[in-house]
Amino acid sequence: MEKIIKIGLAILFFLCLLDMPYGFFELVRFIALLGFGFLAFKANEKGDARETIIYAALALLFQPFFKIALGRGLWNILDVIVGITLVLSVFKKK
Repeated sequence: MEKIIKIGLAILFFLCLLDMPYGFFELVRFIALLGFGFLAFKANEKGDARETIIYAALALLFQPFFKIALGRGLWNILDVIVGITLVLSVFKKK
């Protein structure tokens, strides 16, 4: 389940690089909040404090309620970095 969420979030972040309507970005932020919240919860269940903090921080960064104005260019860079990191985390061995 976690791998599916990571791949799904990565795809959404890569789609954010395209010229999409503003509502799409709002939807991605809401889905990212839910996805990263779930990943933080699962990491906490496993006792992995580092991943819990990372996923919780990403949930706060992407949450749609109190927007963080970083500009389109910086958001695109963040989308690529987070998307690539999520894809790589699917393939890493524990």
